[in-house]
Order: sequence, then structure tokens, then C-alpha cells
Amino acid sequence: MSAPVKVLMLVENSDYPEDTRVRREAETLQQAGYQVAVIAPRLKISPYHEIINGVSVYRFSILLEGNNLLGFISEFAYATLAMLFVSFRVWWSHGFDIIHAANPPDTFFIIGGFYKFFGKKFIFDQHDLAPETYLSRFAHARPNLIYRGLRFFEWCSYRTANRVIVTNESYRKMAVTRGKKQPDHVFIVRNGPVISVKSQPADKELAKRAPYIICYIGVIAPQDGVDYWLHAIYELVYTLNRRDFLAVIIGDGDSLPELKQLAKELNIEPYVWFSGWVSDEDELLRYISTAHICVHPDPLNPLNQWSTTMKMMDYMAAGKPVVSFDLLEARYSAQSAALYAQPNDVLDFARKVAWLMDHKDERDRMGEFGRKRFCEALAWDYSIEKLLETYQSVIDHDRKPDHI
Repeated sequence: MSAPVKVLMLVENSDYPEDTRVRREAETLQQAGYQVAVIAPRLKISPYHEIINGVSVYRFSILLEGNNLLGFISEFAYATLAMLFVSFRVWWSHGFDIIHAANPPDTFFIIGGFYKFFGKKFIFDQHDLAPETYLSRFAHARPNLIYRGLRFFEWCSYRTANRVIVTNESYRKMAVTRGKKQPDHVFIVRNGPVISVKSQPADKELAKRAPYIICYIGVIAPQDGVDYWLHAIYELVYTLNRRDFLAVIIGDGDSLPELKQLAKELNIEPYVWFSGWVSDEDELLRYISTAHICVHPDPLNPLNQWSTTMKMMDYMAAGKPVVSFDLLEARYSAQSAALYAQPNDVLDFARKVAWLMDHKDERDRMGEFGRKRFCEALAWDYSIEKLLETYQSVIDHDRKPDHI
């Protein structure tokens, strides 16, 4: 009987198992017979090494954490170097045949390229388009030297990778056209909960707080559009005269302090509750289940047009109607489960929310459609086969010619 294939996964922007996509990938591989180790940052008081559901987790200390452009450059440079050193320990104590690197950053090709000299394989799991993230995150960003540098790192990641994993068809086209990857070397592994995740009884305390609960869940960073949602709330209250709702904003991120200040400046604090990050999945699902409407306020920008967000999948899994700006991948995912406002038009967004507040039958129909579409096409259960197909393709690499 042949020895199991050993995998080393790299994740920088979240501790393990907090990153749900990486956790699902690692546990899927573990259950399929692979031996899996993960290197992740130590973002809280956690052991530097532990076993979680059969996955061996190695952590490194965070010494630099970015909140501006220079900070991110320093953070990613340090993290790449730190993870390279931790990988030596993993190589010695655990061993690995395949490195599976989740971006950001796009600098893990350095680690992958180093180990390819020793016969290891490299999978680039592209969660985000880093060049477009730069253009979308920073004010006055433009295709300058920094952007070209990010494009170069992305190109190096594509070229180093034996196989590329992406989250949707738009990212796949980027890998094939911009990255010059062979189409059969790029695999779509979508984000999403498992089919067994479904709506739960409402949280009674939250339900008492307003006739209508409107929920946002996700990262709170400049590109995620929570500021647009706050401006839409202002329009709901002061233009459309709606005061019968509570907007629950669940999440954390770089923009949270300034958005709390924005809510105060807009005089909408009585209608907004910033819950912070909710790590307990059952509690999170109760909050979503309590909502009458969920919002996806990601604005039209160079990143969001092409991206599939985890929050959209969470909303649909819970059978909730969604209001979203009209973005290509958002419309592909939700279809009739969402109403689509004109991109970046906060008044139109507010009007769509208000209309849904007054039309329960339509909310129910949209929620049922979203749950059905999630169960039939978008759940993680359908991505398992694609993930394992990616790995089998890498394993078969030695059995036939393979040009990257």
C-alpha cells in the first residue's frame, strides 16, 4: 500500500481554523486520505503547534501587522520569511509532497519555487485578485509601480504553480488570459457552507429590538462597502422616513473604527448595531436566521465585479433575500434571490431594502429560491470533487508530460 500524500497548506490572513475556506479544504483532504499540515499566523493565545481534527497546525508569531500600504508590505514580507522558516520544521518533522498556498499575499511562490527544486509540487489557491484589491482598497490608487509589482508577483505565482485553484469563472479567465495557464490546469473550487447548514430559530433578544432586522456579515475593510451601507441607512431614515428597522453589522476589520465614527456623524446610531466578530457558528447562524433581509453592499470597483463573496453564500444557505449592487459575479451567484441596485447608488440601494421590507411574499419567494440554488449548485459539497480532482491532477503530473 502506497504512503499517503502529504500536504502543507499556507495561510497568512487568518489563524487556523478561523479561515473557513482553508479549514474546509484541509479537512476535506484529511478525510480523503491525505496527511495535512497548515502554517498560519498566531493571532490569539494559541499553541504554536497542535492537532485539530487530524490536521497538524503550526503557527508563527505576528510581529508586524499592516493597516496602510507600507504596513502591508512589511507584514507580507515578514510573514513570507517566517513561514519559510516554519516550513523547514514541518519538512523535518512532518514532511510534505505538495504545498498549497492561499493568497493573499502573492509572495508564497518564493516558498513554492524553493521547494520545487526538491521535487515538491505547488498549488496556488487564489482567493483574491491582489492587483485589483490594491486599486479598490486605497484612495487614489492607480496602475502605478506598486500595481505593476503586484501584477508581477501574481504572474510569478501563476508560473510557479503546477495547478491553480480559483473561486469562480471570472478568476479562472484571469488565470488563463493574464496568467497564461493552460485551461485544464485551473480548477474552480467555490466558497460556500455545506448543504447541511440551514436556517435556525430566530434569536429572540435580537428579534425584539426592531420590527425588521437587516443583516450584514463579513469583513469590514475599505473594499467591502459597509460605508455604502451606512449611507444607504441614512437614506432609509432621512429620505424614505423608515425608522422601523435595526441594521446588524457582524464582522471586524481595518475600517470598523472609522465606520463607527461615520454612523455617529450621519446620526444613524439608533438604527445600527455593530456586533463585532462572532466566532461561534451557531450564534452567527441564529443572527442571520433572525434577519428579514440581508445586504451585500460591495461597491462596483476593480475587485468586486469579479469576486464571489462568502457572505452571499451564507445568506442564500439561510434562505434570506438579498439586496446587492449589480455586480457580475454577485448576479451569477444569487440570480433571483437578490434585488440589484444601480452600482454604488446608495439611494437606490435603500429603496430596494425598503421595498423588500414591505413585501413579505417576495422576501419568502426570494429566500426559497436562494436556498434551492445554494443546495443544487453552490454548496461546498459540490466543491469537494473539484478540490480532489485538482490534487489528483497534481499527483498524475509525474505520470505524463506536464508543461506549466
